[in-house]
Amino acid sequence: MNVLVTGGAGFIGSHVVDQLLQANHNVVVIDDGSSGNMANVPREAKLYSMSIMDDQLTEIFEQEQPDAVIHMAAQIDVQRSIREPIFDAEVNIVGTIRLLQCCERHEVSRFIYSSSAAAYGNPQYLPVDEGHPIEPMSAYGISKYTPERYIKMYHEQLPDLQYSILRYANVYGERQISKGEGGVVSIFIDHMLNNKRPIIYGDGNQTRDFVHVEDVARSNVLALTSEGSMTVNISTGEPTSVIELYRQLQAHTGVGDPIFSEPRTGDIEHSYLDNTKARNRLGWEPTIDLQAGLARTLAYTREAGRNSVSVLSGAY
Repeated sequence: MNVLVTGGAGFIGSHVVDQLLQANHNVVVIDDGSSGNMANVPREAKLYSMSIMDDQLTEIFEQEQPDAVIHMAAQIDVQRSIREPIFDAEVNIVGTIRLLQCCERHEVSRFIYSSSAAAYGNPQYLPVDEGHPIEPMSAYGISKYTPERYIKMYHEQLPDLQYSILRYANVYGERQISKGEGGVVSIFIDHMLNNKRPIIYGDGNQTRDFVHVEDVARSNVLALTSEGSMTVNISTGEPTSVIELYRQLQAHTGVGDPIFSEPRTGDIEHSYLDNTKARNRLGWEPTIDLQAGLARTLAYTREAGRNSVSVLSGAY
């Protein structure tokens, strides 16, 4: 199958590209390098260094004739979405519409979209399933959810364009940068490998659902051949407290206790997602537990020499 991956040089996207190639698909990558690393893209994939906002986009579809699009390119910084909501909307919403228009013109049969648990906002019940009310708390959450509506609209008009909307929990793992959802893992590792104590906002008992990037990538590959269109959560279905996450990393690095600070206004206290639908519809389930995933991420970061502390305000 000819598969076009937007954002294929990024953290999650590059793992998707790796697994697509392993499954013998022909892969074309579009990425502007704004948050990804072009070195992440294997030579076996064809790389176009450009934005999904470029006018050249339709020419790429004409030339490559993809059977499927896996759309991962996005503005991922929540704080930037608040500072620059127009830019955030242009990339995440308008960019997706541009891709859907190309899919319509070139008769693409499958569209896979990387959405986010940010669409749900503050959970009204746990675990959060796909029927949970949509109440995003940031411009980022709005701009990640809105494309879902456009995707469904295009599907209604073009029934042959099947879709899979994958709402990710907190993704972590090798190649992650200290931005976006799940970035707390990368922030902690960056600090701890430099023998610095990270900040935890609140008492550390707040919980998240940390899912390894390889499991997330596999959900995209499975979605290529799934039956029908769907919206599913990609998660472990298990809550992990931030302090538990810290203790596991502490055991590997020997860094002292974290610095605790006042809770931040607007932070969600507890969140984890129900993955039953993904198990039933995709035949997908997480296979990498947190302990193994963190060990792999630490080993990768050490080997890659990525142990410089990011200048960030912290994640938790």
